[in-house]
Amino acid sequence: MSPTWPCVARSHIELAKRTTLKVGGVAETFIEPSTPEELAAAYLAAREAGFAPTDIRVLGGGANLIIRDGVLGGVTISTELLRRTFRPLVTSDEMPAGALDTSDDAEARESIAADARSLAAAAGEISAPAIDRGNPRLVVWAGATMPGLVRTASELGWTGLEGLIGVPGSLGGGIAMNAGGRWGELFDVVELIRVIGTDGVLRDVNRDACQPGYRNGGLAAIDAAIVVGAVLKLELANKKEVQARAREYLFEKKAVQPVTEASAGCIFKNPTQFYDGERVGAGLLIDRLGLKDRRRGAARVSPVHGNFIINEGGATATDVLGLIDDLQREVADQTGISLEIEVKRW
Repeated sequence: MSPTWPCVARSHIELAKRTTLKVGGVAETFIEPSTPEELAAAYLAAREAGFAPTDIRVLGGGANLIIRDGVLGGVTISTELLRRTFRPLVTSDEMPAGALDTSDDAEARESIAADARSLAAAAGEISAPAIDRGNPRLVVWAGATMPGLVRTASELGWTGLEGLIGVPGSLGGGIAMNAGGRWGELFDVVELIRVIGTDGVLRDVNRDACQPGYRNGGLAAIDAAIVVGAVLKLELANKKEVQARAREYLFEKKAVQPVTEASAGCIFKNPTQFYDGERVGAGLLIDRLGLKDRRRGAARVSPVHGNFIINEGGATATDVLGLIDDLQREVADQTGISLEIEVKRW
């Protein structure tokens, strides 16, 4: 018996164009909730239909992900329609202050307002009818893009997110992976997370309850199956200075990473073993071994950074995964170091 989905459900949807690497097959079942409530209901419907948690995948911006060729079984839930970002303080009967996305549908507006009020209240932000427009917090749904959040914070003159400029993907995946780099990580500004537990129940979790680390949001510690949204706490700053820092970080990042190319981000975790008496990152190790620019079909190790594989156009997941195997084997043969894959694989 087919499940009754609470939102738009389609079959055999191509996934390659929905990822930053632009490879992958098709989703057997593709679900598109448009509100956090629909997202939770879709997850419950999938569980009730007999799908195990590992067969329910959430697709955000498609970064840090390689999807295999062919038909992807199970259920793929997209957060594409969950891109809303709000200022958190609201009165009891209106939309969140400075809502950055709105809907013409009255029912959708009320759902949006109720959810934003709920998240804001969970963060302790509703205490009086007056709206404090100087409070540097954002209430964000899971599908909001990382570039959009960086842009929004910069336009408001709020600091804390500019270090994530150039990071692709969406908030949900960014929290799950603790996105970031040398200029900061997403969990530096996370105050509260709304998640769906593996039991299908929506709940709010303070940042301190998580155990974020390097490319890991530590969500297993709170038994979270899906990130629904979050409250981000930033700091008031000078708008021009925030924007100048963002430009500087992007300029530096473009010089050392293939920011404009189709890639999944860093492929390998940095090894803990020493090479020639020093600890070097995966990209530098690949470079020193002469493996930069190695190819498989249209998949190529970036000439800019050895820890990135780029799709030059028409690459398949098989090409990419084969190239990853080649790199792991050659690094192990030449150095004895086993490179551990960082990117997620479906």
